[in-house]
Amino acid sequence: MTPAAPLRPTPPPTRPSPPRPSTLRRAWHKVSAYAYVAPFFSLFAAFGLFPLLYTAYVSLHRVELQTPGDMQWRGLGNYTALLGDEFFWTSLRNTFTIGVLSTVPQLLMALGLAHLLNHELRGRTFFRTVMLLPYATSVAAATLVFAQLYGRDFGLVNQVLGLVGIEPVDWQTGTVASQIAVSSIVVWRWTGYNALIYLAGMQSIPHELHEAAEMDGASRWRQFFHVTLPGLRPTILFTVVVSTIGATQLFGEPLLFEGSVSGGISHQYQTLGLYLYEQGWGFFHLGRAAAVAWVMFLLILLVVGVNAVIGSRRARKEAGR
Repeated sequence: MTPAAPLRPTPPPTRPSPPRPSTLRRAWHKVSAYAYVAPFFSLFAAFGLFPLLYTAYVSLHRVELQTPGDMQWRGLGNYTALLGDEFFWTSLRNTFTIGVLSTVPQLLMALGLAHLLNHELRGRTFFRTVMLLPYATSVAAATLVFAQLYGRDFGLVNQVLGLVGIEPVDWQTGTVASQIAVSSIVVWRWTGYNALIYLAGMQSIPHELHEAAEMDGASRWRQFFHVTLPGLRPTILFTVVVSTIGATQLFGEPLLFEGSVSGGISHQYQTLGLYLYEQGWGFFHLGRAAAVAWVMFLLILLVVGVNAVIGSRRARKEAGR
């Protein structure tokens, strides 16, 4: 009797290969990401990039507001005219001074308020909401109220100063006084906003670091300087850059403080924003106004670049430890 042939294993059934996507579908997969972001870049090109480049083009021409279509080539003539204008340097100096007077106290106060709100405090949600109210207030309303407070004869600020024996201060005529008054409006509006940004940064710091420092015997102040501040360096750098950009573009507060584009009778608090408006819509020199706009843009790029270099150097120094 012949032995039976060994049974061969049955091969597993083969699954049908999935259908290959069509050429149109493969092309859509490649361009779909670009299609999703195309609306943003289209709007940016129309309302951001084109005005920026066109402003640079206008700054190289002599253009008057009455005849915007009549352009005469000047090259760098508008820029050299700015360098020879004493009021341009005055506005540049005022922009720097008001920027320092408003940015430094604003960020220091915001840091202190955020540190208080970061601890257990009854009604923290209420205080956080209240801090945003100045930011939500209209620039016109806030400036008009502060202009009344700083009135020379009947202002509340001078009345309070009179209680301690200080003579009334002319807040709208004096150079230093007017710049302090304008800076106080900026401080009042933006301190709460920056405080909430610092508060978010503080809450992102691991709580274990504070616990370890407390176990080592560090006081609240030592924890703040050696744990909280190092963890807030990126946030502080961000607020410094944003506040500096805002100070460079300051316009509404000095304009409405006295209602004059010249920034006072002697241009004592005229900023670059007011100087730009005065050149373009007061003297009708659109070409020179465009040159001022580009000077402001280059100043902002310089400030952002300096802060970026400082941040990168600090990051490399910390990584090398």
